[in-house]
Amino acid sequence: MKKTLKRTFRVSKYVIYKETLVDFKEHFWSFLGAFFGIGIIAYLQSHSISATENIFLIGSFGASSVLIYGAIQSPLAQPRNLVGGHVISALVGVTVFKLVPEIIWLSAPLAVAFSIVLMQYTKTLHPPGGATALIAVSSTGKIPELGYWYVVSPVLTGCIILLLIALFFNNITPNRSYPTHSRFKKLLQKKHAHPHKMKK
Repeated sequence: MKKTLKRTFRVSKYVIYKETLVDFKEHFWSFLGAFFGIGIIAYLQSHSISATENIFLIGSFGASSVLIYGAIQSPLAQPRNLVGGHVISALVGVTVFKLVPEIIWLSAPLAVAFSIVLMQYTKTLHPPGGATALIAVSSTGKIPELGYWYVVSPVLTGCIILLLIALFFNNITPNRSYPTHSRFKKLLQKKHAHPHKMKK
């Protein structure tokens, strides 16, 4: 019991230390990733959609940016979670809205609750996904009119943009590695270890 408590205390100290450590380089790359990720989505919206219709730059992308650019080692920030979590939640949100369109006190909790359970079941838990589901049932204007197209754009399209930017900025230096555990990571390691072989 004492050993377990000591180990828990050591782990907690390390986590607190890491969370409070000021790493200006890390913050710099987090800033750039978030800036370009959200910036590209905002740019596409401003040039393709009326300024009064905010349907491409949804709020849950801001929350995703915190994870995939600022907490890249988190299991909740991995590509599977980012894309899967948002897409599943969007599907749930649209489906619930179609079944219970005008009863917000029922549709909102149903959309969020079902999205959480399905994300857990598919191992794609991504907290901003809950917001994506909620947006589908609580928004007015164009988003309800999109129906299942909401899943494709803005949700899937936006996720792909955020992911591509994350893959670039989170692997641009040796100190950052994203995703944490995947074939893609192994491919990147091989590329850095044998750059001449990859060029052939």
